[in-house]
Amino acid sequence: MSICSASHCQLCYDKVKFHAKYTQWVCMSVSILNQIFPTRQLVLASNNQGKLAEFKQLFEQANLEITVIPQGQLGIEDAVEDGLSFIENALIKARHASRISGLPAIADDSGLCVPILGGQPGIYSARFAQDEASFSQYKDLANNQKLLRLLERHRHTTEPIIGQFVCVLALVRHAEDPLPIIAQGIWQGEILPAPQGELGFGYDPLFWVPSVQKSAAEMQKSDKNRISHRGQAMQQLLMQLIK
Repeated sequence: MSICSASHCQLCYDKVKFHAKYTQWVCMSVSILNQIFPTRQLVLASNNQGKLAEFKQLFEQANLEITVIPQGQLGIEDAVEDGLSFIENALIKARHASRISGLPAIADDSGLCVPILGGQPGIYSARFAQDEASFSQYKDLANNQKLLRLLERHRHTTEPIIGQFVCVLALVRHAEDPLPIIAQGIWQGEILPAPQGELGFGYDPLFWVPSVQKSAAEMQKSDKNRISHRGQAMQQLLMQLIK
């Protein structure tokens, strides 16, 4: 950092002051991270390879030298998700993985909420149509078809049917952590009357994003991740980790 020779240069004074504050912030952030992740390891309470890749990318982009380990690699089975909200289920999964591994753990719980259906499918999004014969073979298709059937009687006006993708991330330092780090992302959109697009997964073909005039299943992964519910939650989590 270069400064001029003037003894009363306000600009140089501000530069020095900023540099000192930035250095202090970096040192504090590193210290906090070392306390949260003393072994620089974090268990992901999932065996989903897509989620694993996203978390690894998040920490790499933030230059956080943290090794993310999927729970299956440690022989940890899935937790029983018996909570009534995304936050409860995310915490249940994170505490379960941390309790068995003895390491900090992070969990994700997400789904689609449709206000006109009282928030359905909500926390049951992944198994919404589990009672239907086609579910075991065509899970996404069965879930989408059930949602469309339930919405048929609500399509008598030109008003769009609002939908919200929700993602909650919960990070615990240990299984009994009284102050878990919680991050939440909500992606607002509309529910289409028929599937549109070949990309993505789950309810993406039915989720219309007005800001880009595309369905989530028509968006490139990089574009989707910038504005999606999971992308929002991940950025919020990162801000809490390094603030």
